[in-house]
Amino acid sequence: MTQWNRFDPGRRGALAAGGALLLGAALRPAASRAQAAGKIPLGTIGAGHIGSTIGGLWIKNGHKVFFSDRHPEQLKDLVAGLGPLAQAGTVDQAIAFGDAILLTVPYGAIPQIGHDYADKLKGKIVLDTCNAVPARDGAVAEEVEKNGIGVTTQKYFPGARIVRAFNTMSYMYFQEQANRPDPKLAVPIAGDDAEAVRVAAQLVRDAGFEPVVVGNLAAARLFQRGGPGYGQRVTAAELKKTLSLPQ
Repeated sequence: MTQWNRFDPGRRGALAAGGALLLGAALRPAASRAQAAGKIPLGTIGAGHIGSTIGGLWIKNGHKVFFSDRHPEQLKDLVAGLGPLAQAGTVDQAIAFGDAILLTVPYGAIPQIGHDYADKLKGKIVLDTCNAVPARDGAVAEEVEKNGIGVTTQKYFPGARIVRAFNTMSYMYFQEQANRPDPKLAVPIAGDDAEAVRVAAQLVRDAGFEPVVVGNLAAARLFQRGGPGYGQRVTAAELKKTLSLPQ
């Protein structure tokens, strides 16, 4: 995974440990995953600030979360800080464990991760939090600017049920605003698969926010980095007004 190797594993481990401090079970086959109160097993590809924050909020809500990283041994502090509903291991294990997957890596790694894991992600709901940064991510960021980020991510994960989510704000703001009194902080989402969007919307609620369905993956351009919905720290009604969506 040459592109993913560009990112400092020591830094990734430090981010995961920091997320555990801030937020303070064996694998089972899919057929046996009946979850109490509608909770589903979740996996992450990446366990930095966003991955550990959103994963931690899901754990607080009662979901089991399997965090993964290319260096899973560096996630010990993360798992210890989040308690018995948290596990950590390889990307393959996280994909096998999760009924839905949180994809949270530098966007420059997307082509290589797609090459390595797209087949295993076919049919899976994948919540894509990644943002393309031209100075960091190179050619794929140019592709995002041309075609839109939702469409671009789907290209690298054919057969996966991609939903864009949790990409518009920093992990610190997500931590601060999760589960605040109504009206909740709005989190825009977009996807082509109606059932995947429904599941993603519930997972946004389970993390302590209010989902706003913006449209299909092409419409995710509206809240990609630099779009009018990016960085909007607002309620659902305010975000819908900004993006000219029905109230």
